Amino acid sequence: MPEAEVNVITGAFSYTGKYITRRLLALGKQVRTLTGHPNNLNPFGGQVSVYPFHFERPAELMKSLEGATTLYNTYWVRFAHGRTTFDKAVENTITLVKAAEEAGVRRIVHVSITNPTEDSHLPYFRGKAILEKVIQDSRLEHAIIRPTVIFGDEDILINNIAWLLRRFPIFPIFGSGQYSLQPIYVEDMADLVVQAGQGRESLLLDAVGPDIFRFEDLVCLLAKILERRVIIAHVSPRMGLTLARMIEPFIGDVLITRDEIAGLMAGLLVSQQPPMGTTRLEDWLHKHKGSVGKVYASELNRHYR
Repeated sequence: MPEAEVNVITGAFSYTGKYITRRLLALGKQVRTLTGHPNNLNPFGGQVSVYPFHFERPAELMKSLEGATTLYNTYWVRFAHGRTTFDKAVENTITLVKAAEEAGVRRIVHVSITNPTEDSHLPYFRGKAILEKVIQDSRLEHAIIRPTVIFGDEDILINNIAWLLRRFPIFPIFGSGQYSLQPIYVEDMADLVVQAGQGRESLLLDAVGPDIFRFEDLVCLLAKILERRVIIAHVSPRMGLTLARMIEPFIGDVLITRDEIAGLMAGLLVSQQPPMGTTRLEDWLHKHKGSVGKVYASELNRHYR
């Protein structure tokens, strides 16, 4: 019997990474993960081999990639925290791409973001654009997948909006609330990523769902499904950020950042491409209204502790 093809994924224990990993295992792939938390509980047991990132030791990073045909990269940071910065995340990812080239990896599937530009004043979107160029200029076959907001069990944005709606009688909305977002279901996202890894052609795809919501309409939809009567208060972005900072000491997390508010209000979480996902958020919410928002999803607990 021939040995199973080796695939490597960064962050197999992370939110989106878990769904991608399940699909790779179901396809019969031999899976390794690179992670910043190698001592965390491995939900896949012996099915997934665990290696530290070793960004500071490229030779060891390259060894962990040897023999792999495909690298699925979900590594990134949502916001700067301590010594973790966007510039450092860009530097680390460039190191990863070079190590993959040296290790003989054939293909990389890279998770980016919709509407990245190198001249963006938002470091999240600027960093993603820089990395897309690095990958396109590399020797690797590549597929670049650009999601917007990913929803599903354990997601951050949709879950935490629901969490706030369950606990507070007033929900502040930045500005008019008429800016839009186009969320994709995590299962649809994982399907798209793994399918992109099976081909040989270069791809650049937006990963978005079938529905575009104005932000205020999304909040109202959540409140209706959760059967919560809340007052919608339109506030300035500055005031909204101040209110978030008042809550953060009680949740021990960063609720939202100034840059995230700016990206949302700029309409960067919407695609001009046809939707690749098929699952409707409203349908999913009706099925999960008993659980969504029951527990706060902490970014700091997930990635920094």
